[in-house]
Amino acid sequence: MSLDVSAIYAEQVTLNSLVQNVLYASGTVGAILVVVGLLLIDAGTARRKNLFNSTIEKTLGFFLGFATYYVIGFGFWAAQYYIMVDATLMDSIKDWWIGGAMTNVHAHDVDPAVFPGLNTFQIFIFFLAVFAGIINILLHFSVSERMKPAAYYITCVVATVVSSALSLATWGSVGPLTNMGFHDFFGVGFVYMFPAGMLLVFTPMLGKRPGMMEPHPRVSAYLAPSIGLCAPGLLMIFAGLPMVILSCMFFFDPEALAVSVTMAETSVGVALNNYALVWAGGAITGMILAYKSGNYAYTLLGPLAGYVAGASGFDVYMPWQAFIVGLVAPIASYIVYEFTLKRGIDEHKLFPLFIGAGSLGMICVGIFKAGTPRGGYLGIEEGAYAFQHGEISLVMQLVGIVTCLGTGAVTALVLSVILKATVGLRIDDDDQIDGLDKLYWDLEPDVVTHADNVPRS
Repeated sequence: MSLDVSAIYAEQVTLNSLVQNVLYASGTVGAILVVVGLLLIDAGTARRKNLFNSTIEKTLGFFLGFATYYVIGFGFWAAQYYIMVDATLMDSIKDWWIGGAMTNVHAHDVDPAVFPGLNTFQIFIFFLAVFAGIINILLHFSVSERMKPAAYYITCVVATVVSSALSLATWGSVGPLTNMGFHDFFGVGFVYMFPAGMLLVFTPMLGKRPGMMEPHPRVSAYLAPSIGLCAPGLLMIFAGLPMVILSCMFFFDPEALAVSVTMAETSVGVALNNYALVWAGGAITGMILAYKSGNYAYTLLGPLAGYVAGASGFDVYMPWQAFIVGLVAPIASYIVYEFTLKRGIDEHKLFPLFIGAGSLGMICVGIFKAGTPRGGYLGIEEGAYAFQHGEISLVMQLVGIVTCLGTGAVTALVLSVILKATVGLRIDDDDQIDGLDKLYWDLEPDVVTHADNVPRS
């Protein structure tokens, strides 16, 4: 059947819409670069005998989350805009599940009166599916080498569905918490704090890796294969995220008026400069902490802490404010990191970054930008969803923190009961020591270190 040009809805495929489509598509590229950066960091820090297994589990967990989001996840996030026009959550899921009417139609065949800007929404499935996968990668950083593969993969599917529902409440412009005054430009709550909340439950259940916190009879020390890989991984993340920032904005006439996903007033240049400066501020303080303590970890945690703390407010800060947030953020991570070390808690990534710096960043937005108008939707002039009817509130920032961490903790608590009763949760110490590459894939590292060469007792 040939294309009937006369039947095309030209408003759906204008040059202006194509430019926006390309912009949002670039956000998916940036997000994938973040995935590569995270895998480089993992390759530099996982124990040599577990290196392939750790990397491949992260990769497969990413695609499990990615696919699950396509099947069901996007309908949850999009539902806030359905509810705004008196439709329902089920209407959104019906349209946007993998077999839904809006997922499986060409944009030029849909009347803009039915669904304007359809191409953009379809691209957003891809964009947010990547972040669903990233949530699983981040979670794996803290359960790697000690959670059974089946337990992890089941967790990936469940985490995707729950985080998708959480995104409805916390990320956008008309979700319940956002509409009430919670502000999160970059999705720190449902992407970063949610898996950190899960680890509040999983970490004590999984226990410490042999040799990580103190010498073990068979492992004198936990030795990472190549910490140097973390630096290029860090820069890969730094390179990818600016494109993601652009995808967290909406653009309206005239031509390219930018407002953030929360409908706060912003601009592309200021948001990107805020991003740059939180990294720089975090790197400076992280460098000072690293050299003063002699702990290399702060050279990596510093810039990441600055980024995580600033991310919830990239749209509303001015550059000088963002720089200050970046400078202060590593101190929050330092406090949490030292707390976990002194208490023998084997979780040194998500807790310092997402509970420490992430919570600090959300509180800073509530303190320094309280009263900033946002929320609602451009073009709506009255009612519960009027454009910028809501204001940033410190109380709602605190509510958001508790909601995101609490949702993660409750999810993990329920999952842990089910997993223990079925596939099991924790890998035995001896199997961890002997190496999961050997256990699951019959692979041996080409270098055997002194710490790895202690025989069974």
